[in-house]
Amino acid sequence: MPWEKPSPDLMRKLDDAVVAAAQASGVQVELKPMFGCPAYFTNGNLFAGVHQSSLMLRLPEASRAEAVALGGGPFEPMPGRPMKKYVVLPTAVLDDEAATADWVRRGAEYAASLPPKAKKSRRQR
Repeated sequence: MPWEKPSPDLMRKLDDAVVAAAQASGVQVELKPMFGCPAYFTNGNLFAGVHQSSLMLRLPEASRAEAVALGGGPFEPMPGRPMKKYVVLPTAVLDDEAATADWVRRGAEYAASLPPKAKKSRRQR
């Protein structure tokens, strides 16, 4: 399957939603691009990102089920290899700025509740 470059509109939607979510929840977020796409972390835990034409979120089980019921699906960066605890938001949610910000807030709050990840040290060369 050929790589699909994410649209600037989708990346802007994520950026706007992360700003709104951080303001609403008080969660500190950090942008770390992954594979040329924006990805957001808190305490070293990934909670939101853009992958090709999808906006994916890390959510608790109940919220994942709710997102799937709205038309979302599992996040599979490689076909047949879904990432656990991550879902793709449905287009209907992405078309609503406030709803997107609310879902991103849920992801940020969930990631903030997880134990912080230790920073990996760079290998000595």
